[in-house]
Amino acid sequence: MRLKLDALLKQALDNIKNDRQVTENLLEELHQYMSVSRERYSDSGAIAAKFVETLQRSNEQLVKLATLVHKKESEKTDTSLSDEDKEELFQIIKEEN
Repeated sequence: MRLKLDALLKQALDNIKNDRQVTENLLEELHQYMSVSRERYSDSGAIAAKFVETLQRSNEQLVKLATLVHKKESEKTDTSLSDEDKEELFQIIKEEN
């Protein structure tokens, strides 16, 4: 299961990186097209906004992935007691007194 999750996380990260690169390239080309004249802004402004939205969604995906990885890693190293563990210890102490 862990290998499958790791593979899926890697694939998702690779896809995000590829999508970002393509979007950044398209946005740069659009920027060059728009810089020729102000009139092109009205034709292309909505497209530029969509490219920026795509990059924003990509950032959100990266944050979600980072959260998943952090959660996964912290579960491995979590040494805190669960409520159930605390209750069990409390019962043991109570019984010994």
